[in-house]
Amino acid sequence: MDHSALLDLEKQARRSGSGLTASNLVGCWQLNTIWAKGQTKASVLNGWLLRRIGACLEISNGSGDRLQLRNAVNLSGLTLQFTGPGELNGRQPLLKFRFEQVELLLGRLTLLKRELPSPEKGREPFFALISRSQEGWLVARGRGGGLALWTLRDSDAARTSHLERSSNGEGGDGA
Repeated sequence: MDHSALLDLEKQARRSGSGLTASNLVGCWQLNTIWAKGQTKASVLNGWLLRRIGACLEISNGSGDRLQLRNAVNLSGLTLQFTGPGELNGRQPLLKFRFEQVELLLGRLTLLKRELPSPEKGREPFFALISRSQEGWLVARGRGGGLALWTLRDSDAARTSHLERSSNGEGGDGA
């Protein structure tokens, strides 16, 4: 997907909303491409590096209408992860979140675990959700103005695709 097509989707989402709900976001989203604020060309080096270290935003259902987020990178069994709650707000919507904890893991061994301070009120990080395709990509703009394109991890994409077909009466288990 090229930058101008993403900007068109963003304009549409700002005008009439993206229609995305919490259930559209559940899964492990691997960072694919990023565009720095104000740039029309993707940051090839940063995108390659973040893909190489397995940058992943994992979103799961939390308590009530909240979501649980895990943002992680992994290099040779060493994992740095940030975790915390998130929620959808507004029509576009915004995925507002805060990371409450950071951990450094070596395999299953926890090397470091620290609580993080809460951001100032009104300064919480967020992603303005632009669009999600049935093919398994998600695009959003971050608080800092950068644009990111994620792809759903293969196992999550297969499960999501099956659920979407089943809910639309296409496929399923034949029952």
